[in-house]
Amino acid sequence: MAHSYAADVLVVGAGPVGLTAAGELRRRGVGCRIVDRLPARLPFAKAVGVQPRTLEIWDRMGLVRTALEAAVPMRGQLMYVNGVEQPRIDLFLPPDVPYGFAALPQYETERILEEFLAGFGTGIERGTELVSFSQDDNGVTSLLRSPEGVVEEVRSRYLVGCDGAHSIVRKGLGLTFEGGAFPDEYMLADVEVNWDLPHEYGVRALHKDAAGTLDDILVCIPLPGRGRYRMSMLVPPGLSLAGQPEAAPTPPGDAPGTSGDAPGTLGDAPGTPGGAPGGADGVAHGLETGRAPALPDVQAVLDRLSPRPTTASGIRWASVFRISHRLVDRYGDGRVFVAGDAAHIHPPTGAQGMNTGIQDAWNLAWKLALAVDGAAHPALLASYDAERRPVGEEVVGRTVRHARQGIEADPADPATLMLREAQLLVGYRGGPLVGPVGDGPGPQPGDRAPDCAGLTGPIAAYPMRLYDLLRARDHVLLLYGDGPGGHGDDPEDAGDGSADNSSADNGFDALAAAARDASAGRVEACAILAAGVPDGVTRLPVYHDGAGEFARGYAPTGPTAFVVRPDGYLGARLSAPTPQRLAAHLATVFGTAP
Repeated sequence: MAHSYAADVLVVGAGPVGLTAAGELRRRGVGCRIVDRLPARLPFAKAVGVQPRTLEIWDRMGLVRTALEAAVPMRGQLMYVNGVEQPRIDLFLPPDVPYGFAALPQYETERILEEFLAGFGTGIERGTELVSFSQDDNGVTSLLRSPEGVVEEVRSRYLVGCDGAHSIVRKGLGLTFEGGAFPDEYMLADVEVNWDLPHEYGVRALHKDAAGTLDDILVCIPLPGRGRYRMSMLVPPGLSLAGQPEAAPTPPGDAPGTSGDAPGTLGDAPGTPGGAPGGADGVAHGLETGRAPALPDVQAVLDRLSPRPTTASGIRWASVFRISHRLVDRYGDGRVFVAGDAAHIHPPTGAQGMNTGIQDAWNLAWKLALAVDGAAHPALLASYDAERRPVGEEVVGRTVRHARQGIEADPADPATLMLREAQLLVGYRGGPLVGPVGDGPGPQPGDRAPDCAGLTGPIAAYPMRLYDLLRARDHVLLLYGDGPGGHGDDPEDAGDGSADNSSADNGFDALAAAARDASAGRVEACAILAAGVPDGVTRLPVYHDGAGEFARGYAPTGPTAFVVRPDGYLGARLSAPTPQRLAAHLATVFGTAP
């Protein structure tokens, strides 16, 4: 048996979730290994929808341009019931949201993330399987089996399971995975059609019987390429998996034995058959084994439901799949964590699954990086479960309701519904890492930090976005001043019971110094000043809010300090800030790792 002790973090599963975790860890300088049972990336367009919030995360990481160039925009959805066109759904967002909705085949998402990871000198260890693991107070010992059958003992400080609905890591931790399964079976197909419908819109065609009961459905999501869609349909009786022999789903022309689902995505973990009722481990979710649908099966559905006469061609792959809804009782234990489908599975309604998993990974990665560096508060890693499990619970519950009742039955107003589907309303108010919520307007601690435009600096001849200032940074302290004397030098509210602090103690430079001291230099600071405020009030980098967009979006009342976390959420919002109050907040994040 080989032995290795070189990894700070071992990531199991190289789907979008595992690759996000590994990429962000490596970007922060953390030693990381990532393993996957599959011998190669799969050519399956399973998880397709990319939400605006995910694009914001990729912006922060520095890879969004590559994703935007590979994706197609999602403008909305065309609706038909019994062949009759219904009101079109247009996807709209407020003007301050920098990105819209996009569609990108999962294998392209994985390619982009894998290439990003490779830029840090780390590759996926393909065909490598986690056999078992154990943990103690100082680390995790894992047994890995190579493609040649060699078992390697790996010692890491932490283990992250992004290994899908049938997660070995989840089972090894003994986490519960309560929920249920939908009785219906569906088929997926990646095909081309020759209709004249606008390609940037999804298509949803339903059939209802005389009693108004839904009995047939076709959902088409656009993919890059002329007339190309990923289509979802009910499985015809002849393709039902009941009594079918096991045969892995394969794309046309591919050799058998290369199928399975990438970990951390909507679908089964690699090599785990799901054809038996309830799945081999009682979890019936994702691509199933059994006879794969063929082009005539897809054409039969199009002949019944397509809003335009059309012919399907160029099928790339097809499969039957099942849907379950389950959630773990906790997102980790000790030094071992789960993310993505290993922690939550649910209907694909609204393209929430992969995007939620990517946010799991992002939330966990920046905290693990601080812990590995010895800079984390002892309770920081516990905040992963406290922040992300309520999000998973809400997503599972909402997607189940939408799957059963339709999204049109959601009581939210259209604007709120759109923001929620875009995952822009995910937040952590009241959580262990954020400050108290105030009574005033504007984003509060725990809310997503919104973008704004129109920031100007002393050298660049063009205005910048706030997200330009945050890109590739960790914690950022934004100090807002609205007047020559309004830059944090009011001694009347020290926040610590005293009122005798000098102007120098409360100025922006003193606040930045306090943040550096409290974080051992890990918090970067810059000043955002209202139009007309001179640069000389601070030695920090200065940006002017000449168009007033920051003031409108953040609604500061006088000098205000905003702490923006690495994941783009506000950790604190301090009016009349003082070094003492700022340091007290940062003490909830930074400290000594366990």
